[in-house]
Amino acid sequence: EPQGFAVWRDLGPEAEILTIGVVDEARGGGLGRALLSGVLEAARRGGAERCFLEVDALNDPARALYARAGFAQVGARQRYYRDGGDAVVMALDL
Repeated sequence: EPQGFAVWRDLGPEAEILTIGVVDEARGGGLGRALLSGVLEAARRGGAERCFLEVDALNDPARALYARAGFAQVGARQRYYRDGGDAVVMALDL
């Protein structure tokens, strides 16, 4: 059974991670990090020079994952999510 997935898009010189998901039972085991690494490697091979993503401002585990990978906050989107939650915009030079 699949334990996780990543959805991203190739935008030429830029890539965007739309979502990375890992089932609850598999969290904390490195699968999210592996999925992120795979996306970043595929984006580099495709010629992307920068990668962007938005992450829920309250999702500390995801923000920490992205920060460990080298992503930095470059902006914010207030009330970005349907529930009114804010998003943090992060980017990584590839």
